[in-house]
Amino acid sequence: MMDSMYEEDAKHAIDLMDNEAVVWGIHSSPLTFAYENFMYDIVAHTCSQKYINKKWYNELAPDLNPFFKSIVREPVKFFTAPLTKYLFNYTLFFSMLAMYSAFVLTSVSTKYYELNIGRVFEYYVYFWGAGDLIEELISCFGCLEAEGRSHRSYYSRMKRYLYDFWNLVDLLSYALLLSALFVRHFYIDETFTIARRMFALSLLVMYLRFLEVFLIHRTLGPTLIMIKEMLKDLLGFLSIAVFVVLGVGIYYHANLWPDHQTIWSGDWTNWRIWTILYYPYWQLYGELNLDNLDGSVADYEDRECTNITAEWESDPSKERCPHDDWTVQAIAAFYLLFSNLLLVNLVIAMFSYTFERVQENSEKLWRFERYTVINDYEWRIPSPINIIFLPYRFLCCPMKKNGCLHKCRENFNKEEMEAAEKREKADMKYQRNFQKVIALRNQNKI
Repeated sequence: MMDSMYEEDAKHAIDLMDNEAVVWGIHSSPLTFAYENFMYDIVAHTCSQKYINKKWYNELAPDLNPFFKSIVREPVKFFTAPLTKYLFNYTLFFSMLAMYSAFVLTSVSTKYYELNIGRVFEYYVYFWGAGDLIEELISCFGCLEAEGRSHRSYYSRMKRYLYDFWNLVDLLSYALLLSALFVRHFYIDETFTIARRMFALSLLVMYLRFLEVFLIHRTLGPTLIMIKEMLKDLLGFLSIAVFVVLGVGIYYHANLWPDHQTIWSGDWTNWRIWTILYYPYWQLYGELNLDNLDGSVADYEDRECTNITAEWESDPSKERCPHDDWTVQAIAAFYLLFSNLLLVNLVIAMFSYTFERVQENSEKLWRFERYTVINDYEWRIPSPINIIFLPYRFLCCPMKKNGCLHKCRENFNKEEMEAAEKREKADMKYQRNFQKVIALRNQNKI
Protein backbone atom coordinates (compact mmCIF):
# COMPACT_ATOMS: atom_id res chain seq x y z
CA MET A 1 0.00 0.00 0.00
CA MET A 2 2.73 2.48 0.96
CA ASP A 3 4.80 1.52 -2.10
CA SER A 4 1.85 2.11 -4.41
CA MET A 5 0.97 5.48 -2.86
CA TYR A 6 4.60 6.63 -2.94
CA GLU A 7 4.96 5.70 -6.62
CA GLU A 8 1.65 7.37 -7.53
CA ASP A 9 2.00 10.65 -5.58
CA ALA A 10 5.10 10.96 -3.39
CA LYS A 11 4.17 14.34 -1.86
CA HIS A 12 0.74 13.33 -0.57
CA ALA A 13 2.01 9.89 0.45
CA ILE A 14 4.62 11.58 2.66
CA ASP A 15 2.04 13.97 4.14
CA LEU A 16 -0.27 11.05 4.91
CA MET A 17 2.26 9.60 7.37
CA ASP A 18 1.24 12.26 9.92
CA ASN A 19 -2.43 12.46 8.99
CA GLU A 20 -4.41 11.67 12.12
CA ALA A 21 -7.54 9.53 11.83
CA VAL A 22 -9.86 7.46 13.99
CA VAL A 23 -9.89 3.77 13.01
CA TRP A 24 -11.65 1.19 15.22
CA GLY A 25 -11.66 3.72 18.05
CA ILE A 26 -7.90 4.33 17.78
CA HIS A 27 -6.98 8.00 17.31
CA SER A 28 -3.51 8.16 15.79
CA SER A 29 -1.44 8.86 12.69
CA PRO A 30 0.05 5.97 10.64
CA LEU A 31 3.63 6.76 11.65
CA THR A 32 2.81 7.21 15.34
CA PHE A 33 0.79 3.99 15.38
CA ALA A 34 3.62 2.08 13.66
CA TYR A 35 6.19 3.47 16.10
CA GLU A 36 4.15 2.65 19.21
CA ASN A 37 3.62 -0.92 18.01
CA PHE A 38 7.23 -1.49 16.87
CA MET A 39 6.42 -1.86 13.17
CA TYR A 40 10.01 -1.46 12.03
CA ASP A 41 9.28 -1.97 8.32
CA ILE A 42 6.80 0.92 8.22
CA VAL A 43 9.00 3.32 10.20
CA ALA A 44 12.00 2.40 8.02
CA HIS A 45 10.06 2.77 4.75
CA THR A 46 11.27 5.43 2.31
CA CYS A 47 7.97 7.26 2.61
CA SER A 48 8.29 7.47 6.40
CA GLN A 49 11.94 8.48 6.22
CA LYS A 50 11.17 11.33 3.82
CA TYR A 51 8.64 12.66 6.31
CA ILE A 52 11.06 12.17 9.22
CA ASN A 53 13.78 14.08 7.36
CA LYS A 54 11.32 16.90 6.71
CA LYS A 55 10.70 17.12 10.48
CA TRP A 56 14.41 16.79 11.30
CA TYR A 57 15.36 19.78 9.14
CA ASN A 58 12.08 21.64 9.87
CA GLU A 59 11.20 21.72 6.14
CA LEU A 60 14.53 23.35 5.29
CA ALA A 61 17.10 21.92 2.88
CA PRO A 62 17.80 18.30 3.93
CA ASP A 63 21.58 18.70 3.88
CA LEU A 64 23.93 20.18 6.45
CA ASN A 65 25.61 22.87 4.33
CA PRO A 66 22.44 24.54 2.98
CA PHE A 67 20.74 23.92 6.33
CA PHE A 68 23.32 25.99 8.23
CA LYS A 69 23.20 28.68 5.53
CA SER A 70 19.46 29.04 6.11
CA ILE A 71 20.18 30.69 9.48
CA VAL A 72 20.26 34.02 7.62
CA ARG A 73 17.26 33.47 5.32
CA GLU A 74 14.93 31.69 7.78
CA PRO A 75 16.30 32.05 11.32
CA VAL A 76 13.02 31.05 13.06
CA LYS A 77 12.80 27.74 11.22
CA PHE A 78 16.52 27.13 11.76
CA PHE A 79 16.48 27.64 15.52
CA THR A 80 13.25 25.64 16.02
CA ALA A 81 14.46 22.71 13.89
CA PRO A 82 14.95 19.44 15.86
CA LEU A 83 18.48 19.18 14.41
CA THR A 84 19.45 22.59 15.83
CA LYS A 85 17.98 21.80 19.23
CA TYR A 86 19.71 18.40 19.17
CA LEU A 87 23.14 19.94 18.51
CA PHE A 88 22.58 22.72 21.04
CA ASN A 89 21.34 20.28 23.69
CA TYR A 90 24.41 18.05 23.48
CA THR A 91 26.72 21.07 23.40
CA LEU A 92 25.22 22.15 26.74
CA PHE A 93 25.34 18.53 27.92
CA PHE A 94 29.07 18.33 27.16
CA SER A 95 29.72 21.63 28.96
CA MET A 96 27.82 20.26 31.97
CA LEU A 97 29.98 17.11 31.92
CA ALA A 98 33.14 19.24 31.92
CA MET A 99 31.89 21.29 34.90
CA TYR A 100 30.65 18.19 36.72
CA SER A 101 34.02 16.48 36.23
CA ALA A 102 35.88 19.53 37.54
CA PHE A 103 33.61 19.66 40.60
CA VAL A 104 33.98 15.94 41.40
CA LEU A 105 37.76 16.05 40.96
CA THR A 106 38.46 19.19 42.99
CA SER A 107 35.60 20.55 45.07
CA VAL A 108 33.50 17.90 46.81
CA SER A 109 35.07 18.62 50.20
CA THR A 110 34.13 21.95 51.78
CA LYS A 111 37.81 22.50 52.56
CA TYR A 112 38.36 23.53 48.92
CA TYR A 113 34.75 24.41 48.16
CA GLU A 114 35.10 28.11 48.92
CA LEU A 115 38.53 28.52 47.31
CA ASN A 116 37.48 28.02 43.67
CA ILE A 117 34.43 28.08 41.43
CA GLY A 118 33.30 24.63 42.57
CA ARG A 119 30.07 26.11 43.96
CA VAL A 120 29.19 27.51 40.50
CA PHE A 121 29.89 24.16 38.84
CA GLU A 122 27.84 22.26 41.41
CA TYR A 123 24.74 24.42 41.15
CA TYR A 124 24.94 24.52 37.36
CA VAL A 125 24.79 20.71 37.39
CA TYR A 126 21.74 20.86 39.66
CA PHE A 127 19.95 23.35 37.39
CA TRP A 128 20.82 21.32 34.31
CA GLY A 129 19.56 18.13 35.94
CA ALA A 130 16.28 19.78 36.98
CA GLY A 131 15.69 21.17 33.50
CA ASP A 132 16.52 17.87 31.82
CA LEU A 133 14.21 15.96 34.17
CA ILE A 134 11.39 18.36 33.29
CA GLU A 135 11.97 17.67 29.59
CA GLU A 136 11.80 13.93 30.21
CA LEU A 137 8.50 14.34 32.07
CA ILE A 138 7.10 16.44 29.21
CA SER A 139 8.31 13.81 26.74
CA CYS A 140 6.44 11.10 28.63
CA PHE A 141 3.36 12.95 29.95
CA GLY A 142 3.12 15.94 27.60
CA CYS A 143 -0.09 17.31 26.12
CA LEU A 144 -2.33 14.49 24.94
CA GLU A 145 -3.91 16.97 22.54
CA ALA A 146 -0.58 17.71 20.90
CA GLU A 147 -0.58 17.21 17.18
CA GLY A 148 1.39 14.16 16.13
CA ARG A 149 1.81 12.92 19.69
CA SER A 150 0.53 9.70 21.17
CA HIS A 151 -3.14 9.67 22.16
CA ARG A 152 -2.72 6.73 24.52
CA SER A 153 -3.44 6.95 28.22
CA TYR A 154 -0.79 8.21 30.62
CA TYR A 155 -0.23 4.68 31.92
CA SER A 156 0.34 3.27 28.42
CA ARG A 157 2.69 6.11 27.55
CA MET A 158 4.66 5.55 30.74
CA LYS A 159 5.03 1.83 29.91
CA ARG A 160 6.21 2.73 26.42
CA TYR A 161 8.64 5.26 27.87
CA LEU A 162 10.13 2.77 30.34
CA TYR A 163 10.58 0.19 27.58
CA ASP A 164 13.29 2.35 26.01
CA PHE A 165 16.76 1.47 27.32
CA TRP A 166 18.07 5.03 27.10
CA ASN A 167 15.14 6.35 29.11
CA LEU A 168 16.06 3.95 31.92
CA VAL A 169 19.64 5.24 31.83
CA ASP A 170 18.27 8.79 32.04
CA LEU A 171 16.15 7.94 35.08
CA LEU A 172 19.11 6.21 36.75
CA SER A 173 21.25 9.32 36.26
CA TYR A 174 18.57 11.54 37.83
CA ALA A 175 18.17 9.18 40.80
CA LEU A 176 21.93 9.09 41.43
CA LEU A 177 22.31 12.86 41.08
CA LEU A 178 19.43 13.44 43.50
CA SER A 179 20.91 10.94 45.97
CA ALA A 180 24.32 12.59 45.72
CA LEU A 181 22.73 15.99 46.33
CA PHE A 182 21.05 14.84 49.55
CA VAL A 183 24.17 13.02 50.78
CA ARG A 184 26.30 16.08 49.99
CA HIS A 185 24.14 18.55 51.92
CA PHE A 186 22.33 16.47 54.57
CA TYR A 187 24.86 13.75 55.50
CA ILE A 188 27.96 15.81 56.18
CA ASP A 189 31.16 14.20 57.40
CA GLU A 190 34.76 15.40 57.50
CA THR A 191 35.99 13.56 54.41
CA PHE A 192 32.80 13.56 52.30
CA THR A 193 33.73 10.04 51.17
CA ILE A 194 30.17 8.83 50.60
CA ALA A 195 29.19 12.03 48.80
CA ARG A 196 32.27 11.79 46.57
CA ARG A 197 31.43 8.19 45.66
CA MET A 198 27.82 9.10 44.87
CA PHE A 199 28.83 12.07 42.71
CA ALA A 200 31.46 9.98 40.89
CA LEU A 201 28.92 7.21 40.21
CA SER A 202 26.39 9.77 38.99
CA LEU A 203 29.01 11.30 36.70
CA LEU A 204 29.87 7.86 35.31
CA VAL A 205 26.23 7.28 34.33
CA MET A 206 26.12 10.78 32.81
CA TYR A 207 29.04 9.89 30.56
CA LEU A 208 27.19 6.72 29.52
CA ARG A 209 24.15 8.88 28.76
CA PHE A 210 26.25 11.04 26.47
CA LEU A 211 26.75 8.04 24.19
CA GLU A 212 23.18 8.59 23.05
CA VAL A 213 24.46 11.45 20.88
CA PHE A 214 25.87 8.84 18.47
CA LEU A 215 22.49 7.16 17.89
CA ILE A 216 21.81 9.58 15.06
CA HIS A 217 25.02 8.56 13.25
CA ARG A 218 24.54 6.01 10.47
CA THR A 219 27.68 4.02 11.39
CA LEU A 220 27.94 4.42 15.17
CA GLY A 221 24.16 4.18 15.72
CA PRO A 222 23.91 0.45 14.86
CA THR A 223 26.98 -0.19 17.06
CA LEU A 224 25.20 1.34 20.07
CA ILE A 225 22.11 -0.72 19.25
CA MET A 226 24.28 -3.86 19.30
CA ILE A 227 25.71 -2.91 22.69
CA LYS A 228 22.20 -2.31 24.05
CA GLU A 229 20.92 -5.67 22.80
CA MET A 230 23.99 -7.49 24.13
CA LEU A 231 23.42 -5.90 27.54
CA LYS A 232 19.99 -7.55 27.56
CA ASP A 233 21.67 -10.90 26.84
CA LEU A 234 24.18 -10.24 29.60
CA LEU A 235 21.44 -9.50 32.13
CA GLY A 236 19.75 -12.78 31.21
CA PHE A 237 23.07 -14.58 31.69
CA LEU A 238 23.63 -12.91 35.07
CA SER A 239 20.18 -13.96 36.29
CA ILE A 240 21.30 -17.57 35.79
CA ALA A 241 24.89 -17.12 36.97
CA VAL A 242 23.96 -15.39 40.25
CA PHE A 243 22.22 -18.50 41.59
CA VAL A 244 25.08 -20.76 40.50
CA VAL A 245 27.65 -18.43 42.10
CA LEU A 246 25.61 -18.15 45.30
CA GLY A 247 25.14 -21.92 45.58
CA VAL A 248 28.82 -22.72 45.00
CA GLY A 249 29.93 -19.91 47.34
CA ILE A 250 27.72 -21.23 50.15
CA TYR A 251 29.20 -24.71 49.68
CA TYR A 252 32.74 -23.31 49.87
CA HIS A 253 32.01 -21.27 52.98
CA ALA A 254 30.02 -23.95 54.80
CA ASN A 255 32.91 -26.41 54.58
CA LEU A 256 35.88 -24.08 54.89
CA TRP A 257 34.39 -22.15 57.83
CA PRO A 258 31.76 -24.46 59.33
CA ASP A 259 29.10 -23.11 61.71
CA HIS A 260 30.13 -19.51 61.20
CA GLN A 261 27.93 -17.43 63.51
CA THR A 262 28.69 -13.86 62.39
CA ILE A 263 27.38 -13.78 58.84
CA TRP A 264 25.70 -10.35 59.20
CA SER A 265 27.63 -8.88 62.13
CA GLY A 266 29.61 -5.66 62.08
CA ASP A 267 29.62 -3.04 59.35
CA TRP A 268 27.99 -4.04 56.05
CA THR A 269 31.41 -4.03 54.37
CA ASN A 270 32.47 -6.87 56.73
CA TRP A 271 29.47 -9.12 56.10
CA ARG A 272 30.44 -12.68 55.23
CA ILE A 273 28.17 -12.64 52.19
CA TRP A 274 31.00 -10.90 50.33
CA THR A 275 33.37 -13.75 51.18
CA ILE A 276 30.72 -16.22 50.03
CA LEU A 277 30.47 -14.50 46.64
CA TYR A 278 34.14 -13.60 46.27
CA TYR A 279 35.73 -16.90 45.21
CA PRO A 280 33.11 -18.31 42.78
CA TYR A 281 32.57 -14.91 41.16
CA TRP A 282 36.23 -14.31 40.31
CA GLN A 283 36.57 -17.91 39.18
CA LEU A 284 34.26 -17.01 36.30
CA TYR A 285 37.12 -14.82 34.97
CA GLY A 286 39.88 -17.39 35.49
CA GLU A 287 41.03 -16.33 38.97
CA LEU A 288 41.03 -19.87 40.43
CA ASN A 289 42.27 -19.07 44.00
CA LEU A 290 42.88 -22.78 44.57
CA ASP A 291 45.49 -22.03 47.23
CA ASN A 292 42.78 -20.41 49.34
CA LEU A 293 40.34 -23.30 48.90
CA ASP A 294 42.55 -26.10 50.23
CA GLY A 295 42.24 -24.89 53.84
CA SER A 296 45.96 -24.27 54.20
CA VAL A 297 46.79 -22.04 57.17
CA ALA A 298 50.12 -21.17 55.52
CA ASP A 299 48.26 -18.86 53.16
CA TYR A 300 47.15 -16.79 56.16
CA GLU A 301 50.60 -16.33 57.75
CA ASP A 302 50.69 -12.70 56.64
CA ARG A 303 47.36 -12.11 58.41
CA GLU A 304 46.09 -12.89 61.88
CA CYS A 305 43.76 -15.88 61.81
CA THR A 306 42.40 -17.94 64.66
CA ASN A 307 40.27 -21.01 65.29
CA ILE A 308 39.30 -19.87 68.78
CA THR A 309 35.56 -19.24 68.54
CA ALA A 310 35.43 -16.50 71.18
CA GLU A 311 38.07 -14.43 69.39
CA TRP A 312 36.52 -14.27 65.90
CA GLU A 313 33.00 -13.92 67.29
CA SER A 314 33.97 -10.90 69.41
CA ASP A 315 36.14 -9.28 66.72
CA PRO A 316 34.63 -9.61 63.20
CA SER A 317 37.74 -8.00 61.66
CA LYS A 318 39.89 -10.94 62.82
CA GLU A 319 40.18 -13.64 60.14
CA ARG A 320 39.02 -17.14 60.95
CA CYS A 321 41.32 -19.94 59.80
CA PRO A 322 39.79 -22.20 57.11
CA HIS A 323 39.31 -25.93 57.58
CA ASP A 324 40.85 -28.51 55.30
CA ASP A 325 38.12 -30.22 53.20
CA TRP A 326 38.94 -32.11 50.01
CA THR A 327 35.35 -31.87 48.73
CA VAL A 328 35.72 -28.10 48.29
CA GLN A 329 38.35 -28.56 45.60
CA ALA A 330 36.28 -31.34 44.02
CA ILE A 331 33.24 -29.06 43.78
CA ALA A 332 35.51 -26.28 42.48
CA ALA A 333 36.68 -28.58 39.68
CA PHE A 334 33.10 -29.31 38.56
CA TYR A 335 32.13 -25.65 38.95
CA LEU A 336 35.03 -24.44 36.78
CA LEU A 337 34.12 -27.02 34.13
CA PHE A 338 30.49 -25.87 34.16
CA SER A 339 31.10 -22.12 34.35
CA ASN A 340 34.10 -21.66 32.05
CA LEU A 341 33.17 -24.20 29.38
CA LEU A 342 29.38 -23.97 29.42
CA LEU A 343 28.13 -20.66 30.85
CA VAL A 344 30.82 -18.40 29.39
CA ASN A 345 30.62 -20.01 25.96
CA LEU A 346 26.83 -19.78 26.16
CA VAL A 347 26.93 -16.01 26.60
CA ILE A 348 29.48 -15.74 23.76
CA ALA A 349 27.08 -17.68 21.52
CA MET A 350 24.24 -15.36 22.57
CA PHE A 351 26.39 -12.33 21.69
CA SER A 352 27.21 -13.83 18.28
CA TYR A 353 23.52 -14.44 17.53
CA THR A 354 22.60 -10.92 18.64
CA PHE A 355 25.38 -9.44 16.49
CA GLU A 356 24.17 -11.29 13.39
CA ARG A 357 20.52 -10.37 14.07
CA VAL A 358 21.27 -6.67 14.56
CA GLN A 359 23.68 -6.61 11.61
CA GLU A 360 21.06 -8.13 9.35
CA ASN A 361 18.43 -5.54 10.36
CA SER A 362 20.78 -2.69 11.22
CA GLU A 363 19.24 -0.21 8.78
CA LYS A 364 15.68 -0.78 10.07
CA LEU A 365 16.72 -0.67 13.71
CA TRP A 366 18.81 2.46 13.19
CA ARG A 367 15.99 4.26 11.39
CA PHE A 368 13.60 3.32 14.18
CA GLU A 369 15.95 4.71 16.85
CA ARG A 370 16.55 7.80 14.73
CA TYR A 371 12.82 8.48 14.61
CA THR A 372 12.75 8.21 18.42
CA VAL A 373 15.36 10.97 18.69
CA ILE A 374 13.75 13.21 16.06
CA ASN A 375 10.27 12.86 17.53
CA ASP A 376 11.63 13.73 20.98
CA TYR A 377 13.53 16.83 19.82
CA GLU A 378 10.53 18.20 17.99
CA TRP A 379 9.25 19.28 21.43
CA ARG A 380 12.39 19.32 23.59
CA ILE A 381 14.10 22.55 24.59
CA PRO A 382 17.75 22.19 25.69
CA SER A 383 18.36 22.31 29.44
CA PRO A 384 18.76 24.56 31.44
CA ILE A 385 17.36 27.12 28.94
CA ASN A 386 14.00 25.35 29.08
CA ILE A 387 13.49 26.55 32.67
CA ILE A 388 12.95 30.09 31.33
CA PHE A 389 10.08 28.88 29.12
CA LEU A 390 8.30 26.78 31.74
CA PRO A 391 5.57 29.33 32.61
CA TYR A 392 4.72 29.72 28.93
CA ARG A 393 4.74 25.97 28.24
CA PHE A 394 2.50 25.10 31.17
CA LEU A 395 0.12 28.07 31.16
CA CYS A 396 0.02 28.79 27.45
CA CYS A 397 0.70 25.42 25.83
CA PRO A 398 1.01 26.09 22.07
CA MET A 399 0.31 22.44 21.29
CA LYS A 400 -3.25 22.48 22.61
CA LYS A 401 -5.96 23.16 20.09
CA ASN A 402 -7.70 25.57 22.46
CA GLY A 403 -4.50 27.01 23.92
CA CYS A 404 -3.97 30.76 24.16
CA LEU A 405 -1.52 30.80 21.24
CA HIS A 406 -4.19 29.29 19.00
CA LYS A 407 -6.68 31.92 20.16
CA CYS A 408 -4.15 34.72 19.60
CA ARG A 409 -3.53 33.58 16.07
CA GLU A 410 -7.26 33.26 15.46
CA ASN A 411 -7.95 36.80 16.68
CA PHE A 412 -4.93 38.25 14.91
CA ASN A 413 -5.89 37.07 11.42
CA LYS A 414 -9.23 35.34 11.35
CA GLU A 415 -9.50 35.29 7.56
CA GLU A 416 -6.08 33.69 7.15
CA MET A 417 -6.96 31.03 9.74
CA GLU A 418 -10.20 30.22 7.93
CA ALA A 419 -8.41 29.96 4.60
CA ALA A 420 -5.80 27.63 6.13
CA GLU A 421 -8.53 25.44 7.60
CA LYS A 422 -10.23 25.21 4.20
CA ARG A 423 -6.97 24.19 2.54
CA GLU A 424 -6.40 21.61 5.25
CA LYS A 425 -9.89 20.15 4.77
CA ALA A 426 -9.42 20.01 1.00
CA ASP A 427 -6.06 18.26 1.36
CA MET A 428 -7.54 15.81 3.84
CA LYS A 429 -10.44 15.01 1.50
CA TYR A 430 -8.02 14.43 -1.38
CA GLN A 431 -5.80 12.21 0.78
CA ARG A 432 -8.78 10.11 1.91
CA ASN A 433 -9.88 9.59 -1.69
CA PHE A 434 -6.27 8.92 -2.69
CA GLN A 435 -6.02 6.12 -0.11
CA LYS A 436 -9.31 4.58 -1.26
CA VAL A 437 -8.25 4.60 -4.92
CA ILE A 438 -4.89 2.97 -4.19
CA ALA A 439 -6.51 0.39 -1.90
CA LEU A 440 -9.13 -0.57 -4.53
CA ARG A 441 -6.45 -0.73 -7.22
CA ASN A 442 -4.33 -3.10 -5.10
CA GLN A 443 -7.40 -5.20 -4.31
CA ASN A 444 -8.21 -5.58 -8.02
CA LYS A 445 -4.65 -6.73 -8.68
CA ILE A 446 -5.04 -9.42 -6.02
